[in-house]
Amino acid sequence: MLQEIKIENFKNSAGTVQDIHLSYQFFGKKPTDAPIILVNHALTGNSLVTGSKGWWKDLIGKNRCIDIDRFCVLAFNIPGNGFKGHEDQFFENYKEFRLRDIAEIQAQALEKLNILKLFAIIGGSIGGALAWELAALKPELAENIIPIACDYKSTDWLVANCRIQDHILNNSLDPVHDARMHAMTFYRTPQSLAQKFEGKRNKDNQAFEVENWLLHHGEKLKNRFTLPSYKLMNHLLTTIDISDGSQNYLEAASRIKGDIHIVTVNSDLFFLAEENWNTYVELSLLKGNISIHEIRSIHGHDAFLIETGQLNSFLKPVFQQTKAILNNNSSRITRDGSIDTVNITTR
Repeated sequence: MLQEIKIENFKNSAGTVQDIHLSYQFFGKKPTDAPIILVNHALTGNSLVTGSKGWWKDLIGKNRCIDIDRFCVLAFNIPGNGFKGHEDQFFENYKEFRLRDIAEIQAQALEKLNILKLFAIIGGSIGGALAWELAALKPELAENIIPIACDYKSTDWLVANCRIQDHILNNSLDPVHDARMHAMTFYRTPQSLAQKFEGKRNKDNQAFEVENWLLHHGEKLKNRFTLPSYKLMNHLLTTIDISDGSQNYLEAASRIKGDIHIVTVNSDLFFLAEENWNTYVELSLLKGNISIHEIRSIHGHDAFLIETGQLNSFLKPVFQQTKAILNNNSSRITRDGSIDTVNITTR
């Protein structure tokens, strides 16, 4: 069941104060009865992470790696992502927000939901970057931090690609459609497309099958994702910075108390594997409880959604741990496990 928190008078990084509507869903066990896992969605994802239409149902569900019969799974929608309304709440000032602001919004929501400790924070792509941001903001919050196919900073390469996306979104006659077509070329790889299409043409229109595939993805996203949502999410990718402006990323990461499990993709053309390996090597000199796993695939960035078998094998040992982290202070949680809408006023 989709629920909502209204955060009143939230002050973003630019100093603008406004109300934030944050929607979320719980899956599996009640938050008072099991360890809690926070799942952060990718750019076009949402809080529907499991079930028949769940975008990460191969990882999360009954008898899955993240077993909802053993865990409580919580998924927030990044405010403005367009899932079930409020997609235009940042329409006028989306460039005032940083990913750190979204982490702060999540932190306040967790506090008001009386969730004092998480078993894990996990996310892929921008969701993984948000996991880094939240862990840096609240170093003692989670026992396990699992950033997948992402980075704890916005690299020049990432910013360059997002700048092209922003240009398309603000200048194209069919902005969401055209931006998505461009995005698909750096979510995959030349090898992935060659294997999938083999240079074939469509029998009906004689266009290359890869062209039809790009057009299909552009149309598909245009029909379910709004322009304000895409602009916001693309902008947030350019603001990843766990150092909060100091550029001392390693120092910020070293303060995180929980175990860090980095998952990278060897062929990722968006968040480069080399950056993740450098982070692992350098951070391991400062922090002992860190590991890295590499998905081997020709499919590029999207491999974290495609190569489910590899991802499951990396993460299964983490989620088979028997240590339960429960939250004793649950006065705001009703007997049936649902949580009423609450107002959060920033101090």
